[in-house]
Amino acid sequence: MPIDVERAVSAGPGSTRISWGHKDVQLYHLGLGAGVPATEPGELRYTLESRLHVLPSFATVAGGGLGVMAGLSAPGIDVDAASVLHGAQTVRTHRPIPVEGSAEQTSSVAAVYDKGKAAVIVLRSETADQDGPLWTSESQLFVRGEGGFGGERGPSPRTEVPERSPDREVRRGIREEQALLYRLSGDWNPLHADPEFARLAGFERPILHGLCSYGMVLKAVVDTVLDGDVSRVKGYSTRFSGVVYPGETLRVSMWTQSEGGAGRGAGSVQLAVTAVERNEAPVLTDAVVEHS
Repeated sequence: MPIDVERAVSAGPGSTRISWGHKDVQLYHLGLGAGVPATEPGELRYTLESRLHVLPSFATVAGGGLGVMAGLSAPGIDVDAASVLHGAQTVRTHRPIPVEGSAEQTSSVAAVYDKGKAAVIVLRSETADQDGPLWTSESQLFVRGEGGFGGERGPSPRTEVPERSPDREVRRGIREEQALLYRLSGDWNPLHADPEFARLAGFERPILHGLCSYGMVLKAVVDTVLDGDVSRVKGYSTRFSGVVYPGETLRVSMWTQSEGGAGRGAGSVQLAVTAVERNEAPVLTDAVVEHS
């Protein structure tokens, strides 16, 4: 079996030094579709270096997205990239991510679960700079064909959205070239660019990165619910329940809940994200943004 579960989980954490600058942040934001309209003040916060702030989802690509890629080459892990899909993602920020930074990222395989026809590899990383912890990230990678080894099935948490109409709803179009731009932030998986590779993986054409839709949706929540203030985001988790193709439109439905009742304050935003052109096929589910 390509995955040696005991070896993968018992291996010590690996550490690497990562760094980033304003160009990396700007490129990431542009890869999410920021900058339209180009002169809109709200968009300039994502694109103009003199006004720049950093979406917390940037944590998934800071330093070139080394955390996830390193996980696939961890001791005991030997899988075909064509069989790997991103299953779930959580980022918890301990303070705002600086526009320029250098940090130590420590990553390990936290668990490997047996889902029958597939295995789920849970990768966890902690990132800190000289001033202390910056963010904690957890990725779940779904590896087709690697299950059935008799291991623990693992948790299957579900977050049901309220049985009422969304409090907010927006649409976000995905440009035809968006995956080609987003991959410049570090995810070079040919699944998102090479039609032949995508067909080998079972898709009719290249699909958008799950982490691109992840970032797009967080930007929509920040712009729509949090007054454009990225520092209010404390945590963001989701399950990638379906693919989305460049050229399609995301419908982002939001249900807001404040700890102190109505009005600005700490709380959460529950989300449901679907692909409009494919009969509202689910894209992100069990999605929650926690905020101050």
